[in-house]
Amino acid sequence: MSNTKTVHVPHLGGIEASYQMPHPYDPKKPTLVLVNSFTTSAELYREQYANKELTDTMNLLAIELLGHGQTRTKRENWTYWDTAEMNLQVLDALNIDKAFVLGTSQGGWITVRMALMRPEKIAGIIPLGTSLDAETATTRDLNCWDAPKLLTADIEKWTTQEPTPQFEPDLKFCDFLIDIGFGKDECPADVRDYWRKTIRQNYQGDDGRRRIRMASINLRDRDGLHPRLFDVRCPVMWLHGTNDVVYSVANAEREIKLFVNSPDARLRTVPGGAHFLSASHPKEVDQALIEFVKKYSA
Repeated sequence: MSNTKTVHVPHLGGIEASYQMPHPYDPKKPTLVLVNSFTTSAELYREQYANKELTDTMNLLAIELLGHGQTRTKRENWTYWDTAEMNLQVLDALNIDKAFVLGTSQGGWITVRMALMRPEKIAGIIPLGTSLDAETATTRDLNCWDAPKLLTADIEKWTTQEPTPQFEPDLKFCDFLIDIGFGKDECPADVRDYWRKTIRQNYQGDDGRRRIRMASINLRDRDGLHPRLFDVRCPVMWLHGTNDVVYSVANAEREIKLFVNSPDARLRTVPGGAHFLSASHPKEVDQALIEFVKKYSA
């Protein structure tokens, strides 16, 4: 990823936070932070980088979560709150006073955490294909996935004190992520090949095993945000694909109602949209982003 840069931030005793900003920063434009999904990277948003109307309207800044992409910390244990703090410190380091935040899947709950931690810095949030609950029976009753069932065996397999210099995720794990994100039958062969290669290369050896293990623990065991949504006071535009196989539209309909103090919180569904909505339906997502950012960046 030749376009990836890093900036040092002090959180957790020091993090080398990696990010992509595909075009030179223009302080006259609003900025949109992009937060990627589980085990992907800033490359998830390549379609957005290539949309001239989008990049003419706003600066795009994709920050890779702890445990993802090229972001590195010496701490082995961290949480989604730590990633949110890191992202805010990246904005400070880049002298960006205010930003919108879009997050796919796990990125969705990062958007909320950032808005809670530094409300003066966040102009609006755009969760994509997400859930703001913990992994609960309620979400499963609403046809969301069962993360403990799907991730626990791998977490246990990756939990060892034995050296694992040859470690890399197997193709079954990679294809599982690709199938649920891009669509099993809809994902183009070149996209599948790219993410197979990228995931396996990024999580190699002992370091890779530790990072993917902690990323998986965070996803499976995360805290729910429902009681905190009362405190979100920025605009919210939730985008959700009707073909999302991880989190359901029914769950999104339940949760958008919890933003009771947002001046404008609404759910927009995208017919046929997959879990990685910005990749499966970039035109619809990009147009919604342009409208939202223009409306609230005045």
